Amino acid sequence: MSKQTFPALTARLTEQEKQEIVRFLEADKPLPEKYRFLLFDDKREVELVWNGKTNEVTNVILPFQTIEQIDEPREEGGRRKGEGGKDTQELLFDVDQRGRQLKGWTNKLIWGDNKLILSSLKNGPLRDEIEREGGLKLIYIDPPFDVGADFSMDIEIGDETFTKNPSILEEIAYRDTWGKGADSFIAMIYERLVLMRDLLAEDGSIYVHCDWRVNALIRLSLDEVFGLDNILNEVVWKRTSARSDSHTFNHIHDNIYLYTKSRKLIFNEIFTSHDKSYIDKYYSYTDSDGRRYATIDATQSGLRNGSSGNPWRGFSPASKGNHWKFKTEELDRLDGEERIYWPPKEGGWPRLKSYLDEIKGAAIQSIWTDIKAVNSQAEERIQYPTQKPESLLERIILASSSESDLVADFFCGSGTTAAVAEKLGRKWIVSDLGKFAIHTTRKRMIGVQRQLKTEGKNYRAFEILNLGKYERQHYIGVNPNLRETEQQKQLAEKEAAFVALILRAYRAEAIDGTPAFHGKRSGRMVVVGPVNLPVTRSFVEEIVLECRKRQITRVDVLGFDFEMGLAPAVQHEAKEKGIDLALKYIPAEVFDKRAVEKNQVEFHDVSYIEVKPHVKGNTVAVELTDFSVFYSQDAAEGVEAALKAKSSKVVVRQGQILKISKDKDGIVTREQLTKKWSDWIDYWSVDFNFESKREIIRKPIQLEEQGTLPGTGPEQQTLTEWEEVWTGDYVFENEWQSFRTKKNRELEYKSPPHECEPGRRKIAVKVVDIFGNDTMTVIEVMVGEKLAAKSKAGTK
Repeated sequence: MSKQTFPALTARLTEQEKQEIVRFLEADKPLPEKYRFLLFDDKREVELVWNGKTNEVTNVILPFQTIEQIDEPREEGGRRKGEGGKDTQELLFDVDQRGRQLKGWTNKLIWGDNKLILSSLKNGPLRDEIEREGGLKLIYIDPPFDVGADFSMDIEIGDETFTKNPSILEEIAYRDTWGKGADSFIAMIYERLVLMRDLLAEDGSIYVHCDWRVNALIRLSLDEVFGLDNILNEVVWKRTSARSDSHTFNHIHDNIYLYTKSRKLIFNEIFTSHDKSYIDKYYSYTDSDGRRYATIDATQSGLRNGSSGNPWRGFSPASKGNHWKFKTEELDRLDGEERIYWPPKEGGWPRLKSYLDEIKGAAIQSIWTDIKAVNSQAEERIQYPTQKPESLLERIILASSSESDLVADFFCGSGTTAAVAEKLGRKWIVSDLGKFAIHTTRKRMIGVQRQLKTEGKNYRAFEILNLGKYERQHYIGVNPNLRETEQQKQLAEKEAAFVALILRAYRAEAIDGTPAFHGKRSGRMVVVGPVNLPVTRSFVEEIVLECRKRQITRVDVLGFDFEMGLAPAVQHEAKEKGIDLALKYIPAEVFDKRAVEKNQVEFHDVSYIEVKPHVKGNTVAVELTDFSVFYSQDAAEGVEAALKAKSSKVVVRQGQILKISKDKDGIVTREQLTKKWSDWIDYWSVDFNFESKREIIRKPIQLEEQGTLPGTGPEQQTLTEWEEVWTGDYVFENEWQSFRTKKNRELEYKSPPHECEPGRRKIAVKVVDIFGNDTMTVIEVMVGEKLAAKSKAGTK
């Protein structure tokens, strides 16, 4: 502020206010909020303020890695022809000989923290791809507002239902959102809304779904981020029927707020059919050809230009102070076409005919009572707790986007937004923090591809992505009000406390002097991965490199979660380098002090798969022969003690699911629900030529040259150039899959024969268990002519 302007600003202050400012400055304390408006030209009339509020928004750029690509082949019949005899899919994008998409937009299913995802989409190379598609036109989000019920999943095991606890990542996200009060929820949603606003196209819209618990908080956050002038609607959705409750007025509706990026928006008016009672009441007339119609007044109130009240056929609307809706010559034309109704009553005024088959229906208003929640018997139900009906998303997507537009959902849950967008011919980006949500959406979208293929309609390939590199953020967090040096000190202390906790639970001895390793147990080095992020390939590769430098041959890596597709491929690679690498899950019990003290915490290995190839001529089929898991959830002994008479609970113990029951006499019985290894499998798939597609990420050229982390320095603001880098990994191309659905719980355990080019090839098999965790293995086979030649050579 210049010296010349300061007197003009301080002239607004009273002497008492000036003295108060001096006292705050002398005490080195921040000024009260009111002085921002008194001293500076801040025109904001309303502002949402909460504890710890900051205007800083995540600006990091992390590369997206492609974990899997899924595209139902289009070559197996049912292909609809378009212009010039071309297949409509070929008009949409190029396809290869297998009928799989080669070019054009590929839909995105992204696993990870949506704050980092949004920042990387906004600032990274994918932004250019989004803009080439016309920009992001529509965002729908249904953020977690159902306290305590967002991340638990009911899983069917035979005739029983097992409630899966949330993963550690989900528990931490839940705790950070709700465990610290309303201000932590506002902080979470506010930063993400800012990122979504910046990612939206200028004519884009956002729908935010919430209920009575947080609608006031979300409404105020949206007002501040998008502006009071950019709210278009508050929609009230009656999601359930009225029911009695003696304690309160029942909550039977949700709120959906619609905001726009600007007044340059897409909005298509939506109509619904009139009720039968309305039609019977008003469309009570029938022409000789059977067409139903209503009669409406042919005049309007008021006189226009002094001549609109001219008489027609002996009727003068001016006598009533009205005018005809049409010019008299137009009325003559309508009468000639029998579009005028003449009442049989003498002296009755002529009226216009409104035909039922010509009206669009009733325009949808802001209260929606015609869409019901997904009930237990609904065709679309997929057993996901927060699933929304497809008809709800269909209305939203049709209203605020056009065909081929790009839509997004960053709390995608069961994948309803993606499923409806695909069916309506929209492109999509969806993401979620939970692996189970990603897996649920993957299965659902394969089902949508199959359905559209059967119907001869267009569909696009989709890919599963995650963030390839992460900033190591600590799960406890650091006080943002501390000075930077104090923050670093606090972070180091809390990281050390976390590592010490895990080592104690693992019964390992802490070691110093080797930064890459945290402890030692039974002759094996121990590494503790980050608590709030998956253990990634790059993290493990750094450990393997350090092992080779120090001539260490055995190491355990402990993690709460592991990057999709990491095991066992990374273990095989480590074994080739002479290192016995074990990957072990950290159980939630490490945070139970009593369990740690009693040495009851069990760390289990990552799952493994056994498969058998069947090679015949130039074809190969894959048979799934075994799958082993080592999960535990809920201590059986503790459950037995807590059970009430005539009740039961399902638990997991060392890879077996048990139903523990207590009868009326207090007698406890255990029934094993997992009868065979296949009970653990929900889904499995095959890539018959695994190393045919390299995994490529795009990195900023300037920052890579300067050795600076993307998004952490001022250079990030001016980056426009990106380079493609091979990660050293390959994309899993999902070519065949079998999975359980609500209707069909059966699995195929052997794939159909797949025709291959002769020669040696690697085949990847991926299994997703009933918890949503995935495991992959790679086998090598020889197919066709070379195999035959090799066999002949071996008999000489």
